[in-house]
This record gives sequence, C-alpha cells and structure tokens, in this order.
Amino acid sequence: MLLKERRNEQQTAAPIADRDSGRSTPAGPRLEGEHLAYRHGSREPWLFQGINIGIGAGEIVGLAGPSGCGKTSLGRLLAGYARPGEGRVLLDGLPLSGRGYCPVQLVYQHPEKAVNPRWRMRRILAESGTPDGSLLERLGIEARWLNRWPGELSGGELQRFCVARALGPQTRFLIADEMTTMLDAMTQAQIWHTVLEEARTRGMGILVISHDRHLMNRLCDRIVEWNALTGKQAAQMLGR
Repeated sequence: MLLKERRNEQQTAAPIADRDSGRSTPAGPRLEGEHLAYRHGSREPWLFQGINIGIGAGEIVGLAGPSGCGKTSLGRLLAGYARPGEGRVLLDGLPLSGRGYCPVQLVYQHPEKAVNPRWRMRRILAESGTPDGSLLERLGIEARWLNRWPGELSGGELQRFCVARALGPQTRFLIADEMTTMLDAMTQAQIWHTVLEEARTRGMGILVISHDRHLMNRLCDRIVEWNALTGKQAAQMLGR
C-alpha cells in the first residue's frame, strides 16, 4: 500500500506513503551524471565541480543540502535544461539527447514559472502527449480546468497540471525540485501518492530535491548529502 494508516490519531489529510524498505531496485535504465561542473557564466566561479550521481530505474533518491549550494542547477543539468561546463549526463550509458521529448522531466517549486501564460491548460498538458484521463483524475484535476488559463488557477491546481505533464508516457526519470513545498498537506499527499504509484507501476526513477528531511525519509530509498557529493564533507573534517 502507498498510504500508511495511523491508528488512534485523527487526520485531516491522508499521510504520504512510507517507502518500502524491502523492495529491490529493478534492472533497467539508469540516469547518471559524471564529473559534472556548472557555473552561470564563463567568467563566473564554479558553482560546483566533480559531481557524480546515479539513479536507477524505479529508485527514489533524495538530495539534501543547504540553500544556494547548487541542487537546483544539478537538477537542471540532469533534465537537460542546461549544459554542464564539464562532465556529461548519460541515460542508459548514452548522452542525453537534446531532441524530441526528454525522458527526464523536471518539476519546479513554482508552477507559474513553468507554463506559458498564453496557453490554455489543455494545450499545456498536450506538450507531453495525450493526457491520461486516469492520471488526471488521481491528481485531482477537474475537467472544467482544462479550458482555463494558468492565471485562473491556484498554485496547487497549477502544480497538479505540471506534475501530470511531467508524467507523460515517455518519462523514465523525474526530477522533483521542492515539488510540493508550497502546497497544503492534502494536496501534497495526493500528488505524492499518485507520483509514487506511477513510479512503482512504470519503474520510473525519481530524484527528490528537498529541505524537508521528514518527507525524504518517508519517500526515498536513500538520501544523498550535498557535502558528501561534492567532497566538502571530507575537506571540512580535515580542516581544509
């Protein structure tokens, strides 16, 4: 089951699913970043260098670190939104293609920045193919919203559409960058319930970028610490 029942406790929203600690990661595609480095301009200092990270099919990995360290930029590199200054991103051992639908999708914290305000929601959804009616229903998307403009929806309603778009049939990995941070508890639980169900059914890998340790502990098979990823933790221990 995706939702864990709490006994002797009254709830206003369904809790987010606990991860299944006994499950094994299925064999299949793998998303990898090798020796990744990024900076905002050729004359700017490096935001990070030498990052190595991998996510397997069906694996849910958390990424934790302080604000401004580069987690969002790393997510953008993995999803093909930006090019690394050094290193490469691989899917199934091959460079991530910049053509056609990207099998690695990214969902931002702020949905209003991720949609075209001049498009109706039906057109926005169609960017990833024909919408799955069952998926829309499970995400709580109402049919009457499809003909509305982004500005006519609340933040929670708009984020449901962004998640549905990211879960297109060709998506194999999802980068969830503070995806539900700004949402109320009920909306957060509904979205994660659906995303985890899709991941389990489709063998989809997920990178969860968040400051919410409790959320990551509930969702993730493992959590990667940014300082350990960049080698800063070892340097700090050595007093460098």
